[in-house]
Amino acid sequence: MMKVLHISGATGWGGNEQQLVDLIPELSKLGVENIVFGVSNSLLQKECESKAIPFVNAKKSKLNKFVNYLYLKKIVKQIKPDLIHLHTSDSLTVFTISDLLFGLKTKAVFSKKGMGSSSSILSKFKYNYSGLSSIICVSKNVSTDFSKILTAKAKSKLLIIHDCVSLEILNSDTNLILKEFFSIDKNDVIVGNIANHTRAKDLETFIDTADYVVNVLKQKNIRFIQIGEFTNLTNELKRKVEEKKLDSYLFFTDKIKNANVLNNQFDVFLMTSEREGGPTSVLEAMMIGVPVVTTSVGVLPEIIVDGENGFISSVKDYKDLSIKLIKLISDQSLKKQFIETNKLKITKEFNSAFIANETYLAYKKTLRK
Repeated sequence: MMKVLHISGATGWGGNEQQLVDLIPELSKLGVENIVFGVSNSLLQKECESKAIPFVNAKKSKLNKFVNYLYLKKIVKQIKPDLIHLHTSDSLTVFTISDLLFGLKTKAVFSKKGMGSSSSILSKFKYNYSGLSSIICVSKNVSTDFSKILTAKAKSKLLIIHDCVSLEILNSDTNLILKEFFSIDKNDVIVGNIANHTRAKDLETFIDTADYVVNVLKQKNIRFIQIGEFTNLTNELKRKVEEKKLDSYLFFTDKIKNANVLNNQFDVFLMTSEREGGPTSVLEAMMIGVPVVTTSVGVLPEIIVDGENGFISSVKDYKDLSIKLIKLISDQSLKKQFIETNKLKITKEFNSAFIANETYLAYKKTLRK
């Protein structure tokens, strides 16, 4: 049996954390013993406990603390994992420093989910760290962008394994009816988005798209619902909604647990991100049977052929997003085509069991190096 120590510094909840808890049960079926090392009292810890996934609490309230460099050495000595899988940037930092100081003598895999707008000297050092055996990129886009700061040796460690979607969401349900909650007419069209309020999600473009649809194209029977955790950017987004007089057309919900089950209440999923890894939210929408209009980020250019199984636009091009959105809403046969093509593709190629097997093979390849 292979034993893997997964490390994550996540305190909140997002697509990366959902990936981890969806992947581990499928890895277990392949004979992998999984242990997670993460932040105490985090949402990840609570979710792991609910799924009976062994969880080791880090010291302090953050993973990247000096005490955890030594603690990681102790954990590795006790658990004796065959491999360490690093799921967040701070987990790579802790691993790198701990390995430099104490010599962990354990091969490590790092999952790179997306690219920030810049990389520090420290980031470049740890990404090119010789003690890192393999780097899993979630898409070709991420691999291409990431390669720009990697040495030739580090580039040779790159692998591409896509995000996964759990088939369990097809059997999930909710008591929350969005149209009732927001007093939306039953005949109105719902354009939805699921994303936390971060710069990378570019919800300003989501608002600009709604503004163009409602106030320029005069489509008054469309409502926009954005589901995601509020941050220090939220007030700025709300002000923009007020300025454009979209209060009756665009609604923010804040964080909703298991938000993916609300996808089946969307007529269209609109994603306006400027940077992405997957994103899981769009893959989930496709699997559930929601047609997609999106910016060209993450894995989506590998999945969507514009006009054949979805609509894809350049980053920040709210006019093109708007026009394609209206075209999709007004063409039921095209909508059906998008839905049927993507449900088949995502269910077959992006389900958690398939991606777990790809990950398992990557583990075996890494251990043979």
